[in-house]
Amino acid sequence: MLSFQNTCLAFANKTNFQLLRAKWLFRFISFPILVKVSSVKLRFALKLGLPVSWILKPTVFAHFCGGEDMHSCDKVINTMGQSGVKTILDYAAEGKESETEFENATIQVIATIRKAQNHAHIPFAVFKPSGVARVALLEKVQSGATLSEDEKSEFANAKDRFHRICMAAKDCGVPVMIDAEESWIQEVVDTIAEECIMLHNKEFPLVFTTLQMYRTDRLDYLKNLHTRARTHGIFVAVKLVRGAYMEKERNRAMLMGYPSPILPDKVATDASFDAAVKYCLQNINDVSVSIATHNENSCLFAVETVSQLGIKPDNKHISFSQLLGMSDHISYNLAAEGFIVTKYVPFGPVKTVVPYLIRRAEENTSVEGQTSRELSLITQELKNRKTRK
Repeated sequence: MLSFQNTCLAFANKTNFQLLRAKWLFRFISFPILVKVSSVKLRFALKLGLPVSWILKPTVFAHFCGGEDMHSCDKVINTMGQSGVKTILDYAAEGKESETEFENATIQVIATIRKAQNHAHIPFAVFKPSGVARVALLEKVQSGATLSEDEKSEFANAKDRFHRICMAAKDCGVPVMIDAEESWIQEVVDTIAEECIMLHNKEFPLVFTTLQMYRTDRLDYLKNLHTRARTHGIFVAVKLVRGAYMEKERNRAMLMGYPSPILPDKVATDASFDAAVKYCLQNINDVSVSIATHNENSCLFAVETVSQLGIKPDNKHISFSQLLGMSDHISYNLAAEGFIVTKYVPFGPVKTVVPYLIRRAEENTSVEGQTSRELSLITQELKNRKTRK
């Protein structure tokens, strides 16, 4: 029976130094006030142009990121690959503003696709919409406001970047995942993602859209998308996540006086996520699903459902995904059972990925039990290594 308690397997690729560094990081993250204060100071330092790499690179960057460029991730990719855990390279640029930055991000993403084309350990590519399009513009489009001629041109360029990335993925035969965003720009992202799905998913599930299952409408959206795609003989491909913007979503809804798009509590979110997993697995012939979660119960639920439905663990339409530096006990134990497992491996210059690193730290403090679980497992493995000597 699958267990996530095998720390020897989970941390086999980690040195004692790496485990001790991880223990220090998660202890720090376990204090929300320290994370909040440090995040404010870090953002302020970046605005002033102060050097931050010297403290971040050997610590939080080294733990959560693969390197400063795509090629420097090779060691991480190959080390994980030897244990059956594959990689999704993620150029971690967020919240950029200029066309030059968006074009650079597009070039970086296409480069990851080309690298994946002939690499056994890289089965997917990914990009974040806000990395290739201006958030304020997407928000204006979704609101239905009239665009200026310059904004119309800018939006056309943004859509073109989506389609160029997906076309590169098609040319290379590498599935690509489009990440999710906040609800006030997600509808326009959905529209563009669906255009790409309908265009490219005729032969196999190439373009994945991401569903944040803490939203009240996503389960119905999944079923509706599947129905529409099936009518046209199109594969649906989805990455399922719980969601990353809960407090921001609820606060905005309250301030602007509209119903919160977020489910009321964790129980409802868990039920929504698991229902989406079950729906995808029940329709596995024309639905491809990436189960992207650090939740042990949801992973066990998925494994049990796969078994009940008589699906083989290595079915190419099913994969699991976690973030580099987190939940190794889930990733490596699932891989040992024959499932396709991937780790998101962010890369980019230290200053570029700071927003990503801040978000990782803030999310860890807000997910109940996440940090304490990581600390407990790391501490246990360090103790076990002493007794194994």
